[in-house]
Amino acid sequence: MAQDLLPGVESSAVSVLKRAVQLDNCSRFQEALVCYQEGIQLLLDVLKAVKDEAKKMHYREKIKGYMERAEQIKEHTTKLKEEGKYHEQIKIADSSTGYSYESLFKPYITDGLTEVWVEDPYVRHVHQLYNFLRFCEMLLKCPSTVKTIHLLTSQDEDSSTQQSSALAEMKQSLLSKDICLDIQYSSTIHDREIRFNNGWIIKIGRGLDYFKKPKGRFSVGYCDYDLRECHETTVDIFHTKHTKKT
Repeated sequence: MAQDLLPGVESSAVSVLKRAVQLDNCSRFQEALVCYQEGIQLLLDVLKAVKDEAKKMHYREKIKGYMERAEQIKEHTTKLKEEGKYHEQIKIADSSTGYSYESLFKPYITDGLTEVWVEDPYVRHVHQLYNFLRFCEMLLKCPSTVKTIHLLTSQDEDSSTQQSSALAEMKQSLLSKDICLDIQYSSTIHDREIRFNNGWIIKIGRGLDYFKKPKGRFSVGYCDYDLRECHETTVDIFHTKHTKKT
């Protein structure tokens, strides 16, 4: 690593590990674990580039401490998963930012993920359809091998709406990426739930529709959803060995 890049990598490591500790203190263990792992890797990169022996010793101690905590979290979460007791809760405050689909779902997406179920009664209006599309795009970008996405939603009875044509277009587009979109409708669906076949279950009070309308088409947050303000909602995360198939 070039020495002129070192301060930037150090700064990134500090930022990521600070976030890891914050998440850890809030009992958001899976997210904390991801941040610990990313931060440790950055510190390892710094360690390779540092020449000063005193600094090397400092970073070795830091890395050791963070690795020990990451291992403790891993053992704790594994035990909870085995016992079927894993539960995390994230409270999204009104007008808060930093909750794009990538930020929210990334800790639960692993290489073994191949199938996703989305149950959300409100994938009907234009902005809701775009939300679902962004969710699908997020799955495409993450390091997973998703092959099937199931959507269960309610059908818009107004024949003039875009729902059926938009979902048909999404289905065709995803097929070009070797992903099958299975669309089912229910007139009685009420609950909102997203299930991954790696065992994770994410329940969001408002479903995928937790973002506020941007103030304008050229306002910050219009494109980057990490900068988009959110409605107040609660996210509950569970884990089960056997993801229910419907």
